[in-house]
Amino acid sequence: MSQSLRRSLQRPLRLSPITAYIGRKNPRILLGGTHQPTLLRYLDGWPRKGGKASAFLLQFVDTTQSLAAYRNDEFDLAVIHAPDPASAASVIHDLTRIARQGLITLG
Repeated sequence: MSQSLRRSLQRPLRLSPITAYIGRKNPRILLGGTHQPTLLRYLDGWPRKGGKASAFLLQFVDTTQSLAAYRNDEFDLAVIHAPDPASAASVIHDLTRIARQGLITLG
């Protein structure tokens, strides 16, 4: 693995601004990883539509599961925790396809 790729995998990668517009009243959110409380912390401060409270529709997925089965733009946000380097390319591809916003975290 190249030095620059290794460095880039050590920082969180945001595929679009986390504060972008939410299109649905109750946003659908996919959280992928094994430690659910940590994943939920990434939602802290995520914007609310019109400043009003809304219920998040959360779906948890294990990072070993493929994201290929999900439809295009099925989620408003997806947070994926630490994909292994061997599958990072396919995870990023599926993440940009299934979610309007995405965040890959390493930590």
